[in-house]
Amino acid sequence: MRRILIGFLLASAIGAQTPAPQTNRDALGRTTPQSAIVHFLEACHTRDYRKATLYLDLRKMPAAQRAQEGPNLVRQLEDLLDDTPFDITTLSRDPAGDQSDGLGGGMERLASFEVQGKTLQLQMERVELMPGDPVWLVSPESVALIPEAHQVVEETPFEKELPQALVTFEILDTPVWRWIVLILAGGILWFITGLVARALGRSPRRLSALWAMGAPLRVCVTAAGLRAAMEFAPPATLARAFLERMLVLIFVLGAAGMGGAALDLAGDRWRSRLDPRMQAVSFSVLPLVLQISKLSLYVIAILGTFGAWGYNTSTILAGLGVGGLAVALAAQKTIENLFGGISVIGDRPVLVGDVCRFGDRTGTVMHIGLRSTRLRTPDRTIVSVPNAQFSAMALENISGRDKIWFHPTLNLRRDTTSEQMLEVLSSFRDILTRQPKVETGKIPVRFIGVGTYSLDVEADAYVMTSDYDEFLEIRQKLLIEMLKAVEKAGTALAVPLQENFELSRAARPA
Repeated sequence: MRRILIGFLLASAIGAQTPAPQTNRDALGRTTPQSAIVHFLEACHTRDYRKATLYLDLRKMPAAQRAQEGPNLVRQLEDLLDDTPFDITTLSRDPAGDQSDGLGGGMERLASFEVQGKTLQLQMERVELMPGDPVWLVSPESVALIPEAHQVVEETPFEKELPQALVTFEILDTPVWRWIVLILAGGILWFITGLVARALGRSPRRLSALWAMGAPLRVCVTAAGLRAAMEFAPPATLARAFLERMLVLIFVLGAAGMGGAALDLAGDRWRSRLDPRMQAVSFSVLPLVLQISKLSLYVIAILGTFGAWGYNTSTILAGLGVGGLAVALAAQKTIENLFGGISVIGDRPVLVGDVCRFGDRTGTVMHIGLRSTRLRTPDRTIVSVPNAQFSAMALENISGRDKIWFHPTLNLRRDTTSEQMLEVLSSFRDILTRQPKVETGKIPVRFIGVGTYSLDVEADAYVMTSDYDEFLEIRQKLLIEMLKAVEKAGTALAVPLQENFELSRAARPA
């Protein structure tokens, strides 16, 4: 179980740069400075000190002395790396080492320590134990400095006051008192930030935005506080590397959560200022845009963090691109409807509540969703039309008109005289011009021709209302007055000749 946990820590926490292709494979993992120290600490933590000596260059030491002093040097170096602020991620993962540290080829800076006013520099060296198989080891000169550097490792005054069991008992090679401190620090920070969040919830409106960000803000503060607490109670090197990485990732995700909360606040404010008829935007597009924006924040935060750690994010992006293409092909109709809905909502040929004519049907728009648009027909049924189809239709927005066209055609009898026709035309014109809600042109009434069985008169005007019920009332009044005018002129509306013929046959005696 211990080996599995250590392996998990190594896989999760280590890797500050993208490794270059390796030309050799050392069984002990000594191909790069970082991997050599990682495997060295892993061997130490499993108490395999004999294996750990293989990461130190002891060739200048006599064989007998090497077997006796090697394990002691390994323990001392383990203490130096675990009990001091040593950052393993600063070591290079390049088989050639860090070429910019000024030490020359084949050398790598491991760690430095201040002992009695003197700086001791420990270094690693790339050597060939076998021809063509270079490996990284702690250099012989640095091995000789380990006992002197080990003087910096001692119990702090705080540790001297603690019960020895808390100092000597270790979890993941870290004294248990340090884990207790970190757990208490995290719990206290979480409790205090919770109190602050609740206080902000009862605060004036100007602080309500901070309350909306309460949960991610608590995460950020707690992560930052734990990172600060690790300076006082640092875990061992591998555990510390893992925790530091996790705290950074949690902090960045918390910051992304705060950005998402800010987007929600902006969306709520924008939604409150929208026209109520634009429900499609507030209920369909706005949530989608917010979700995509928040997801983008989290993806950018994660990829940015991994990139800062040195991982190659281009492979992840390429995988996302291939996966997105596969999803797009599998959900082609869904995406087509999605973009159709966005087109309808963005172009706004109709809004929720509008009466429109779509194709050969008429209905009232009930809801414009991301997949379909629902309309209620005059029969009180609900029709759902896919957005891809709805956006391609010729849409006539009946509710969008500012006035309604009044253009009836009245068919007078063929025996209507010219004097009667002139009287009818004059009366119709007076009827239209007297109505205050009727807009007429230069020739609002005209005799348009002689039909098969009638003389046709057409009226052309606009009723100045967008309320169709009001239009129906005004139209009814105008038509009744026109019928009275026809009767007053001494004529009548024409009846089809076929109907006259049938009536005359019915009137004949048998």
